[in-house]
Amino acid sequence: MIRPDPDIKNSDYRICCKCIYDERVDGITFDSNGVCNYCKMIDEFTIEYGTGGDTGKAEFNKILDEVKKAGKGKKYDCVVGVSGGTDSSYMLYLTKKWGLRPLAVHYDNTWNSAVATENIRKVLGKLDIDLYTHVIDNKESDDIFKSFFKAGVAEIEASTDLGLAETLYRAAAKHKVRYAFEGHSFKTEGITPLGRNYFDGKYIQSIHKKYGSLRMKTYPLMTFNRFLYWTIFKRIKKIRPFWYIDYNKEKARAFLEKEFGWQYYGGHHLENRMTAFYHSYYMPKKFNTDFRNNTLSAKVRTGMMSREDAWKEYNTPPFIEDDLIGYFKKRLKISDNEFEEIMKSPPRSWNEFPNYKKRFEFFRPVFFLLAKANLVPMSFYIKYCFAKKGTKS
Repeated sequence: MIRPDPDIKNSDYRICCKCIYDERVDGITFDSNGVCNYCKMIDEFTIEYGTGGDTGKAEFNKILDEVKKAGKGKKYDCVVGVSGGTDSSYMLYLTKKWGLRPLAVHYDNTWNSAVATENIRKVLGKLDIDLYTHVIDNKESDDIFKSFFKAGVAEIEASTDLGLAETLYRAAAKHKVRYAFEGHSFKTEGITPLGRNYFDGKYIQSIHKKYGSLRMKTYPLMTFNRFLYWTIFKRIKKIRPFWYIDYNKEKARAFLEKEFGWQYYGGHHLENRMTAFYHSYYMPKKFNTDFRNNTLSAKVRTGMMSREDAWKEYNTPPFIEDDLIGYFKKRLKISDNEFEEIMKSPPRSWNEFPNYKKRFEFFRPVFFLLAKANLVPMSFYIKYCFAKKGTKS
């Protein structure tokens, strides 16, 4: 995930022969043929889930039958997390195509771009899908973001991801729905390197308690006990259809633009202004990390881009929205001097603060069974339930 040298052929670092991950990526290893463990993980997932083939399609059809059966007599039979991005927007369309009755669920951290908000409106309106939204108080949201920025850790956007997960569970439980659909695709998004970023409810609490100034009142915090409650007692299943079926993000985007007047927002994860700051500026500048590596490597693995072209694009500066940095400073009430001081301070790691990581590792056998039952994503089990030896922070 470190920004690489511009010439892939003359690089000083060992690079995977199937993608553009190099030896500086957290947790990376290479086999005797020069293939990295992340490419092998993608291959293993493809085989296990039958992704894009008859096996995957048949397995997913079984899941659809279960969803429809469980949803009989209810207003909705699944919830779908939406952000206004490509994957979640297309997932809404597919659920209707499959004959499901979805409830769209949105966690609003109050940093949505106008384009994303309008995309959600257009898709939901044309598909006649109801929306469940949890809007956090904007001052509270900003206080959480600011606390992570002041802490100097990488996971400045963690509260959004966890907030959406908790909101999905709450919406499902409220309407007695047992299935939550997510628009994640390991084929098109890749697998985030193990050990680089981490977050959980305790971690968010500990950072905010130390560096924040407001109480958490409206933020939908997911604690360890609540996580177990949703998965074990409520048995709400997390389903990722793109892990089973064939999915092409570029074709999906073209379809959305044609059918719904949907608009592209400039890049992966740029539909939210905080997410855009995190991906295009914060991580590259402070942590020398550019997450475009994930999607570019995914394109290389699927034959959509050559390694040379992916490496070249990876070495171009990330797109930064006009006045994004100014908006960030003004919104969080951070002076120019304080901003520069924090950006230049030594990066800190998630493992310096209290978190649930050891607890997840201790309950690994339990989470393995939950992952096999689709009650937690398999990627969660792999990333959270194993001790990472020798990884770089």
